[in-house]
Amino acid sequence: MTGKHIERAEILLEALPYIRAFWGRTLVIKYGGAAMEAPHLKTSFALDVVLLKYVGMHPVIVHGGGPEISAAMKRLGKEPRFVDGMRVTDAETMEIVEMVLVGRINKEIVSLINQNGGRAVGLSGKDGNLLVARKRSHTDLQGQEIDIGLVGEIEAVNPQLIHLLVGEGFIPVIAPVAGGLDGQTYNVNADLVAGEVAAALKAEKLIHLTDVQGIDGADGVLLSTLSRSEAERLIVQGVIEGGMLPKVESALAALKGGVAKAHIIDGRLAHALLLEIFTKEGIGTEIVL
Repeated sequence: MTGKHIERAEILLEALPYIRAFWGRTLVIKYGGAAMEAPHLKTSFALDVVLLKYVGMHPVIVHGGGPEISAAMKRLGKEPRFVDGMRVTDAETMEIVEMVLVGRINKEIVSLINQNGGRAVGLSGKDGNLLVARKRSHTDLQGQEIDIGLVGEIEAVNPQLIHLLVGEGFIPVIAPVAGGLDGQTYNVNADLVAGEVAAALKAEKLIHLTDVQGIDGADGVLLSTLSRSEAERLIVQGVIEGGMLPKVESALAALKGGVAKAHIIDGRLAHALLLEIFTKEGIGTEIVL
């Protein structure tokens, strides 16, 4: 046996303690950014998810799709509008959001996982009342309340459908569209949905795939580990801001709900999920209690 063969065997053995530790555990994965756009990263993501399932873990996917929604709106002659990073969502925009997220992106992800040997099932938050939302109020920096339309925040997660699918060997893929008790359909931030779903499932991990290495400290250096209190302090200091803010808020909600660890990793790396879960060093930033 050559040294190359032995090296391959050692790589497989390195994964063994993690397979043992996470066997039968639920991993909620927020899928977005470059990992959803570059063809080779789409394939590596699907393969990673299928491998996790085959070694006894239970991946649950929550996906976004902001750029695709904006592109669809422009094709239909409607200019996207944002307030403090949130899409202003009138009734017409909500129809486009649901069409793109549920009708196209969700089914593309399901198809890709299935093509690579998995058994994925697409869901929106409206299926089985999985996600129940209420209208989100928004106040700007001047203290003025702004109506941003049919933007929701999660009021309840009913995970019975997820448990049913996972128990039968399927991989749930969830689009962040939710129904409200008022009969409205709401557009909900996918990062925040992932955190609430992870908390409801008491997941072992919440993993956000992003377009950055992780969370940088005030000095610009990547932080490999953050406690919940440290993350809260960085938010107050304005170090964590912009698109990273909902991801960290999602992680904090998950930890508060009983999730063991939350991770923010670079989805631009092929097989980022495997590198995070099956290696001692991991990648990106982990947030812990």
